Amino acid sequence: MRLSLSRLIVVVLALAAPAAAERLELPSQGLENRIDFWKKVYTQYGENDVIIHDRIHVNLIYDIAAKGEQAAKIAAVRQAIDEIGSNLTTPENLSTTARQVRDAIQANGVPLTEASLSDLRENVHTQLGIKERFRDGVIRSGRYLEAFQQIFDKEGLPADIALLPLVESSFENRALSSAGAAGIWQFTRGTGKLYMSVNKKVDERLDPSKATRAAARLLHDNYNALGSWPLAITAYNHGRAGMMHAQSEVGSSDITKVIREYKGPLFGYASMNFYSEFVAAVDVYNDYQQYFGELVLDSPSMRQGVSAAPTRIAAKPASKTKVQTAKASIADKYKVRKGDTLAEIAQKFGLSVRELMTSNNLRNSVIHSGQILLVK
Repeated sequence: MRLSLSRLIVVVLALAAPAAAERLELPSQGLENRIDFWKKVYTQYGENDVIIHDRIHVNLIYDIAAKGEQAAKIAAVRQAIDEIGSNLTTPENLSTTARQVRDAIQANGVPLTEASLSDLRENVHTQLGIKERFRDGVIRSGRYLEAFQQIFDKEGLPADIALLPLVESSFENRALSSAGAAGIWQFTRGTGKLYMSVNKKVDERLDPSKATRAAARLLHDNYNALGSWPLAITAYNHGRAGMMHAQSEVGSSDITKVIREYKGPLFGYASMNFYSEFVAAVDVYNDYQQYFGELVLDSPSMRQGVSAAPTRIAAKPASKTKVQTAKASIADKYKVRKGDTLAEIAQKFGLSVRELMTSNNLRNSVIHSGQILLVK
């Protein structure tokens, strides 16, 4: 049977643009608890709230502490977990605090066994709330989002992925730092050079229009290599080669299976949560009035193809301040725990791996439990 010209064109376009066909496909099955956790981080907890939770079962929240006062509450959680372990056959002996912790553990489907309790004790984790920062990011998105979506659409990518800066930079086009990522899309210098001009005179990472086109090409390359948007988006954080290795080792493109089974040394808290952070950000953005009330978004400040900021680097950078991320911490020092990776620690404290290695005189990324790292 011969196809008409119009039908043939439709078929060719469908085959040529797999990204566009998945415009509304951001799967969340199996990630509901992670997505719910990040919605809380974005909308319920502010910059002075320290969420004490489990590093693996992230939505297992034990307590909330005021910034700077979390040490005592972390100790209390670990003590409660020890108490639960000592009273597995006599739960009636538990203190009020231990009962509350036990109830939270069971509500998240984690079994009460000696092995699981040992893991829970080791994986007590903290996360700062970013309600204010996320709200400001939604407001700033008005300057760029329409133009970013036009660029993504032209490149054949789902328009929703243009919201990724909510996770990366809160749509804030920061000046170049002495090390690490820069611009709205938070390109590292090495990755940036693959997609745009980054040198001593010109840094197109600071040009929102050019950086967005570069981000679209990078994400498109990720998708072509991995065949899955969840993995392609995770690769924006973990690297394409890293996700290709994860996909190969696990033998699946299912992001939930990768998170559950992949044990790569650099695939830590930041990488395993990146896609869930993004889906949560899209959900909150699409219904931001429910969380923040009516907001007046900034007026558009760029058109497609028109730079909104100069790309030439000034003699002195405008700011050396690091962008505070959802993984930022208040401590100057960090004691390495069993299972930690350098990439995870760097992400947690808003640093690049190279910056963390430099400040601690590390020759490679190998670290060990009990090691003290400077993270200021």
